[in-house]
Amino acid sequence: MHSHRFFPTRFSLPKSACAVLLVGLSLLWQAAAAEDIKSPNGQLTLSFNLQGDGVPTYRLTYKGRDVIKTSKLGLDLKNATALTSGFAVAESKQRSFDETWTPVWGEVKTIRNHYNELAVTLTQASTARSIRVRFRVFDDGLGFRYEFPRQPKLDYFTIKEERTQFALAGDHKAFWLPGDYDTQEYSTVTSKLSEVRGLMKSAVTGNASQTPFSPTGLQTPLMLKSPSGLYINIHEAALIDYSCMHLDLDDKNFVLESHLTPDAVGDKGLIQTPAQSPWRTVIVSDKAGDILESKLVLNLNEPTKFKDVSWIKPVKYVGVWWEMITGKSTWSYTNQDNIKLDSIDYTKVKPNGTHGANTAHVKEYIDFAAKHGFDAVLVEGWNTGWEDWFGKHKDYVFDFVTPYPDFDVAGLQQYAASKGVKMIMHHETSGSVRNYERHLDAAFDFMNKYGYDAVKTGYVGDIVPLGHHHYDQWLINHYNYVLEKAAEHKIMVNGHEAVRPTGLARTYPNLIGNEAARGTEYESFGGNNADHTTILPFTRLIGGPMDYTPGIFQTRISTFNPANKSFVHSTLARQLALYVTMYSPLQMAADMIEHYNEHLDAFQFIKDVAVDWDDSHVLEAEPGDYITIARKAKGKSSWFIGSTCDENGRTSNVNFSFLEPGKKYTATIYADAKDAHYENNPQAYAIRKMTVTRKSKLAQYCAPGGGYAISVMPQ
Repeated sequence: MHSHRFFPTRFSLPKSACAVLLVGLSLLWQAAAAEDIKSPNGQLTLSFNLQGDGVPTYRLTYKGRDVIKTSKLGLDLKNATALTSGFAVAESKQRSFDETWTPVWGEVKTIRNHYNELAVTLTQASTARSIRVRFRVFDDGLGFRYEFPRQPKLDYFTIKEERTQFALAGDHKAFWLPGDYDTQEYSTVTSKLSEVRGLMKSAVTGNASQTPFSPTGLQTPLMLKSPSGLYINIHEAALIDYSCMHLDLDDKNFVLESHLTPDAVGDKGLIQTPAQSPWRTVIVSDKAGDILESKLVLNLNEPTKFKDVSWIKPVKYVGVWWEMITGKSTWSYTNQDNIKLDSIDYTKVKPNGTHGANTAHVKEYIDFAAKHGFDAVLVEGWNTGWEDWFGKHKDYVFDFVTPYPDFDVAGLQQYAASKGVKMIMHHETSGSVRNYERHLDAAFDFMNKYGYDAVKTGYVGDIVPLGHHHYDQWLINHYNYVLEKAAEHKIMVNGHEAVRPTGLARTYPNLIGNEAARGTEYESFGGNNADHTTILPFTRLIGGPMDYTPGIFQTRISTFNPANKSFVHSTLARQLALYVTMYSPLQMAADMIEHYNEHLDAFQFIKDVAVDWDDSHVLEAEPGDYITIARKAKGKSSWFIGSTCDENGRTSNVNFSFLEPGKKYTATIYADAKDAHYENNPQAYAIRKMTVTRKSKLAQYCAPGGGYAISVMPQ
């Protein structure tokens, strides 16, 4: 037998041919890893791809136009190989989902949750680790997140930085706030992205606690408008056990990249698998009103965990608050300083005579609430410790259960109950989070004992323990812990100075309010810009409702506190409109009783307006310029319309086609007078009535910094 060996002939290709072959093979490999998925209506396309060296990327187009150009995905880890490259696709799954769910409270009676999903599992050969990227494409945008399955090679890890990119198609107009680990209470700046760097210094104004991090750092929700007329909103949904995301702008290439809030030692997330990131969201349309009507962020949150939600009720309230904000009265009972709660006897100290939360005064608010049909009264400054509560970084700053001597907790509760009025508790923590958690059970037991079913929490100042930030992972977990603990006690929560909402009110519907932006209180600290309320619904409110505290009728603060020269940058008529345009199931008539008694005709709208809705329609909208919204009251046939505009004024055009066919309605219009102006004639308003049907149209003047409100009642 002959033994044959085969020796392959050696040959070589020209270098140019080798390059072509390698490029071809690379393209074939990338094509195999590429996958597209469309929205249910086919207008949005999400493309996933692995680029050279296994870098995961995505791209989003709307009606064939780039919304997000090819953008990288991944995370850098501390002391471990990054999860940014070297990936291969192990599995790819697609599915469609369509449901309709009923919120406990909301802008509409039912919400459709309809999307197409792509879940791509990636393996990193060099580390034997895997991650999954899950995309959900809705008709109004995209949500995607990272998922970290339980696995031997990835059990515990620390995030150094998330490297999610949002590569924009150009130098868009942006409505932005400076990126900051501790506050969102800045005025919105409207500029091109290329102008952010030059405007950042003036945009960072003083705050009780602030940590800006970059000359081009931005907050979410970030509202953008492209030169071609695309409206784009970037945010996050379902922020749980993870650090809050900001955006860092590459202003040469117009690429936004995720920037997570660090904790006290600089880490950006401590993860134990199985785990997942929050959803990164992109809402897009060529119509501004579609951004406001989007329920994408809510839909990316889990259904409520509560079996019984009967105790969760929308609330319209008044309170002892504005008088302290404006400096007319004080939170503190004395003018003493250097207080130690465990050693002071408040019955033996001299009262200052300016304490707002005294029994007689609170009874006046209870009487007013009962007379005008309000649900509740908020009282701030009722508890001991306000003398030196701020700026001292005190640990034991409040105990949340001990009233000042002039505040009769039991007596006021009985008085309020006899009038059919609830009391709203106030828990300011002064940022001392550990102290609040230490007292939380006792504080909620105290609320249950005295019939309080809602609490306004506050986190003013630097976080204690020092080094933590308002938006780091530890604080995110704290806020959610408070929600869960409150639910055990059947308590609703209105969080101030907490993290911006990310749709968690679907999961925790006892989260009935948040601040997390410049609210009305800033009208007493120099004022908000006249266009402020034409922007907030496009930015802050994308993640959930805001306790904006509208309804200020006496806009010149110096009329009752000569030392405060601030004024509210709004006409009186627009203050009424905000009850409709600034959606919240928690609405405050924030002014003082005496100012409402001077304008009871205009106050009638605040009495009538609903706080829970069956339907909502955005009639007109342009961020920074104007917003007009119509809402149908829950379980009723009445509608309410609100319109707010910027400092230029305008004529608003309303079509009543949303009304029921064949019915007549009485429309009561609360409008700016012809000579109204937010600066020099804010209280000039006119009220008129007219009959309308679904065929009616209305052209209504809005003064500079003004607006109007309409109640539409069936005849």
